[in-house]
Amino acid sequence: MNSLNSEAFVLFDQHILWSDMIGNIFGLVALALGWRRSIWSWPVQFLAGLILFGAFFGHLTGSAGKQAIVMLVALYGWWQWNRNRGRAEDGGDGHITPRFANWRERAVMAGAAAAGTVAVALLFKAYPTLSWDPWPDAYIFVGTIVAMYAQARGMVEFWFAWLLVDLVGVPLNFANGYAFSGFVYVIYGALVLWGMRDWWLRSRKVSQPVLEGAPA
Repeated sequence: MNSLNSEAFVLFDQHILWSDMIGNIFGLVALALGWRRSIWSWPVQFLAGLILFGAFFGHLTGSAGKQAIVMLVALYGWWQWNRNRGRAEDGGDGHITPRFANWRERAVMAGAAAAGTVAVALLFKAYPTLSWDPWPDAYIFVGTIVAMYAQARGMVEFWFAWLLVDLVGVPLNFANGYAFSGFVYVIYGALVLWGMRDWWLRSRKVSQPVLEGAPA
């Protein structure tokens, strides 16, 4: 292996790069750790972004830019979870407590996603070297940031955001020759469904009031 951007193997006539494969494996691990509400999700996500930045830099500048933003949001998520996770001495389990966003938060995230997608797509169209597919690239770019922000805030909605990103990410990665990324997005979809169920149940358990006189 001469470099991370060299070919690892060929799968279904798709050329798999080492950087694409390794970066996305770390991304899968980060998502699995997020499901388990482990704070280590964030440094692993940062590492995945760093590797994928190297994979895209120089020929898919828009995708490389997305990974740079991913790394910044990963640092924000690490800070947020360190700040808000329940401490054992306070009755917590050392992990972030999942919750549903309120309607104002949902409206803000949806509005930011819509406006951000339009703005980024127009930027990509104005500078064609940034992206081969401006609109889907912009959708994934902004959707990923919104999903990671919601995860950093402990919102169950982050799983829904990831699911919406997956619906476009799978065909786009295959179309651009990043087959391993496409396969990984399929696995992301399964992890997202399981993680969504787990966080949903946990958020309901936390929100249920304890009846007076009921056993603790």
